Amino acid sequence: MAKYKIIFNGEEQDEVFDTYDDALDAANDLVGAYHEGGEILELSNPGDYPYDPTVEPEYEIVEE
Repeated sequence: MAKYKIIFNGEEQDEVFDTYDDALDAANDLVGAYHEGGEILELSNPGDYPYDPTVEPEYEIVEE
């Protein structure tokens, strides 16, 4: 049976998923966390951490 991993912004994540759908759900959670973190950093110190909400992080789901 195939297993799946996520490569998020060029970094392979440690977690292994049993189904593609589980990996896709986790990847979508990572995208949400990326945007939430960017907003928080920009609010806390806007000059040091500019945030562009139109930039989407890249991810790929690969079969192991």
